Amino acid sequence: MPNTLQVHFSSQIVEWATPPELFADLHAEFGFETDVCATPVNAKCATFFTVEDDGLKQKWTGVCWMNPPYGQQIKHWVRKAFESAQQGATVVCLVPARTDTQWWNRYCVHGEVRFIEGRLKFGDGTKPAPFPSAIIVFRPPVKSRFRWTTMVATARPTCPVSVEPYVPVLKIDLEENQ
Repeated sequence: MPNTLQVHFSSQIVEWATPPELFADLHAEFGFETDVCATPVNAKCATFFTVEDDGLKQKWTGVCWMNPPYGQQIKHWVRKAFESAQQGATVVCLVPARTDTQWWNRYCVHGEVRFIEGRLKFGDGTKPAPFPSAIIVFRPPVKSRFRWTTMVATARPTCPVSVEPYVPVLKIDLEENQ
């Protein structure tokens, strides 16, 4: 019997075109200068690196957008994004939210992680991707005479959130039971 979940964990499709609405929102926030993983057809910035340019061998500077190939090579792209931020670039990455992988735990946890609610529809796709996605923001180190680690532990929604008031499930009146 074939494994019907195989597509969820495989690298059969490695190129997922950036959803235009997602890019527009992030571009408004960050003002991207370079698309480090592009083709002439899908480039999101005037300056971009193609497969022929080999973005992994280029110097990333300024504010960069990265939607890397999602196959086995993603670990190299995420590492390059992390290292480029250490050298002064800001790199915003669209990646599958694969929190169980080495590349995620080695690099992504050191960036700002934004989990995307639901599943994205990539390119001209009519169905959502078979995986959850996240935005990782790698920023340059803060220059200071002191050393610290910043942890972002607060959820900051991008839309109004309605929270139901706490209602106890079971109320026991001890005086009645005596």
